[in-house]
Amino acid sequence: MTNLVPIGRALISVSDKTGLIDLARVLSDREVELISTGGTSAMLRAAGLQVRDVSDVTGFPEMMDGRVKTLHPNVHGALLALRDDDEHLLAMAAHGIEPIDLLISNLYPFEDTVAKGADYATCIENIDIGGPAMIRAAAKNHRSVSVVTDPADYPALLDQLAAHDGATSLAFRRKLALAAYSRTAAYDTAVSSWLATAMDEPFPRHRSFAGTLAQTLRYGENPHQRAAFYTDGSARAGVATAKQWQGKELSYNNINDTDAAFELVAEFDPGEGPACAIIKHANPCGVARGGSLKDAYVRAYNCDQTSAFGGIVALNTMLDAATAEEIVGIFTEVVIAPDASPEARAIFAAKKNLRLLTTLSLPDPHAPGLAFRQVAGGLLVQDRDAAQLSRADLKTVTRRQPTEAELADLLFAWTVAKHVKSNAIVYARDGATVGIGAGQMSRVDSTRIAARKSQDMAEALGLAAPLTKGSVVASDAFFPFPDGLLAAAAAGATAVIQPGGSMNDQAVIDAADAAGLAMVFTGQRHFRH
Repeated sequence: MTNLVPIGRALISVSDKTGLIDLARVLSDREVELISTGGTSAMLRAAGLQVRDVSDVTGFPEMMDGRVKTLHPNVHGALLALRDDDEHLLAMAAHGIEPIDLLISNLYPFEDTVAKGADYATCIENIDIGGPAMIRAAAKNHRSVSVVTDPADYPALLDQLAAHDGATSLAFRRKLALAAYSRTAAYDTAVSSWLATAMDEPFPRHRSFAGTLAQTLRYGENPHQRAAFYTDGSARAGVATAKQWQGKELSYNNINDTDAAFELVAEFDPGEGPACAIIKHANPCGVARGGSLKDAYVRAYNCDQTSAFGGIVALNTMLDAATAEEIVGIFTEVVIAPDASPEARAIFAAKKNLRLLTTLSLPDPHAPGLAFRQVAGGLLVQDRDAAQLSRADLKTVTRRQPTEAELADLLFAWTVAKHVKSNAIVYARDGATVGIGAGQMSRVDSTRIAARKSQDMAEALGLAAPLTKGSVVASDAFFPFPDGLLAAAAAGATAVIQPGGSMNDQAVIDAADAAGLAMVFTGQRHFRH
């Protein structure tokens, strides 16, 4: 078969009618016969175009509220017939089937319907049946048929027609087929995922994931790795929904780190005061609340100024000019916040490489959802870690009860520890981190590293005592032995929060009592690998 296939007949059936009239006019000017359905047909006629109803092709009216209109051999035979197969051609002639060379079809807006919170019955009615069937048929027969599923591809189609005198190339049709199968796969994924949620079935027998390409990245974690960024269509505030005001394109690592920073800072309700999280390599190097946003940033920065260089800053409220002036004092990769004042944006404008993202809102840290990770031969799927902890959940296991100030800091440190790679140790004092140990194979090493960094920072600030003196400490999982707890006590911690549950709990409790520490158990763990 020749590489080029002229387009003589086109079937148009679309939900999204963006750009359709202009495309249809070009097709009509090229003497392409237009066939269409329902509202699309009416729209084309209103624009003065000659259109043949699909019911004239099938010999059946559209019925059952439009559920049945294109599911007919005169449509599917026209799309599936191999033009170089004599038996197929004879069958078409015997049954009066005329070939369709171009299918323009996009699907019922199922994803948008779900996103708007429609009820079950409405969502069901927005599951397209005829559209995916036609798209898959046309894509399978891309040797002969062009299938366009996205208005974004209309310009490329017009370029093909202009370049090849009304025909399309095989290479182009293959690209369209890939886009078509990708779209129907994503559509079916959206339907199955919605049904799983509606039925409270998080782990159905088959589970698929879909995304829409948002950005082809320069490279992945390292320059030799290819990478891209896909959005999942959810309305969750974050990097995928943010507006970028300035700065160069985000990298793979930028996106990963910015997401980690924003998810952490969202844990702190803006109604309870400003908060700032500074992230480096997906781990927090400083987190703080403050009387002002500037105060929160400075306190977070003073936890670990060395690691904050070239980091990601996330804020839980609108970026103001005073905070912007502080941030531009050092090199920062990305700043993400719900909003930014015009004055703050003007200050950032002088730093052309600094990316500024705004999201209008914060993600709900306690909203249900799934997280997944690829492993060799499969996927690990789990609920998002959306657990909440209140003072009522805490169980004091030592002779000394924590003070009110210690309790507040314990809950703050626990919240931060949830976002630190395991083994995680977080020292905090007065609503700010003062030492963070992350990702060590030994919990006692994390404890010592965090204390050492605190001591180094105190020396840099000209303080006589380590920042950890008088702090509290959080551990994302239980202390298996007293050594980590004793290292925290040696660093100056006065109270401890940990899950409990070790066979050696009593030995750890005894060590805490001997050191005069207050310790609470949460009964909850926050591993983050």
